[in-house]
Amino acid sequence: MKKRVPALILLLALLAGCAKEEAPAVLEDGGFQVYYVSNDEAEIIAAAYEPACDPADTQAAVAEFTAQLETIPSMLEYEAPISGKIELLDWTLQEQLLTLNFSEYYAEVDATKEILTRAAIVRTLSQIPGIENIAFQVEGVPLTDAQGEVVGNMTADTFIYNAGREINTYEKVQLTLFFADGTGAKLLPVYRTVVYNSNILMERLIVEQLIAGPKTDGNDLGFYPTLNPACGIANISVRDGICYVSLDENFMVQTNPVTPQATIYSIVNSLAELPEVSRVQISVQGDTSMDFMDAMPLSAMYTRNLDIVRSFN
Repeated sequence: MKKRVPALILLLALLAGCAKEEAPAVLEDGGFQVYYVSNDEAEIIAAAYEPACDPADTQAAVAEFTAQLETIPSMLEYEAPISGKIELLDWTLQEQLLTLNFSEYYAEVDATKEILTRAAIVRTLSQIPGIENIAFQVEGVPLTDAQGEVVGNMTADTFIYNAGREINTYEKVQLTLFFADGTGAKLLPVYRTVVYNSNILMERLIVEQLIAGPKTDGNDLGFYPTLNPACGIANISVRDGICYVSLDENFMVQTNPVTPQATIYSIVNSLAELPEVSRVQISVQGDTSMDFMDAMPLSAMYTRNLDIVRSFN
């Protein structure tokens, strides 16, 4: 169902959706947030927000939160993500996919500001129950990045966020990640652009993206995950060219039809793309005394293995 967002229609939508007596639902962490962009276009900030509507009413919640994203914040050093020449023409919600359609000026926004604007909008709206993915359009055409590639569907995890800090600086990076091919025995590189919080260790970002696995659409089609999606990171550090990766017990539970070698070297090869990493040691909660899948000793220091990478020739 398509919704226009000019002021009168938006106001009617808000009034209709908010005419409820019950208390609004909240997230598990205790509340909602609205994200803004700093005037110097260096960061975004989260401000606590209590919706007037019941967030479980997805249509009404989208109308209210988009209106908030258009409202100038009380902190004058920050600006509303949807402001100035950036105009939200309309939006549609279908099968948990929220599609936002912007005016043509959006395609002309400076790359850094565009990323921060998109991060603020996506992180704000993805909190609403009933929304799993968010897509951007410009005059009805899917948004493309600076390389001309379609940005595609986004979630809050597209924009890594460190909730322990109130103000966060975001950067954009292209990662080379190695996932399994259809045989489960060879690896293939995936080039993924991620906007992330600069306080996060790059090595940790890479492992988080490996755990997240290939995306279900776009350039990741035909690639298969190598790590158990339930796997957690206990600790990651780098010292003297060695990256120490400590994972939790779920790492030892292989849920994907891939070889032990493919799993280990998906981590090693991905991390070895960083110039400061020459070797990788993987452990389970710091314990290196076991073998992964009875085949790969965790006591070993692993180096990049190009033989396991499938050639496209």
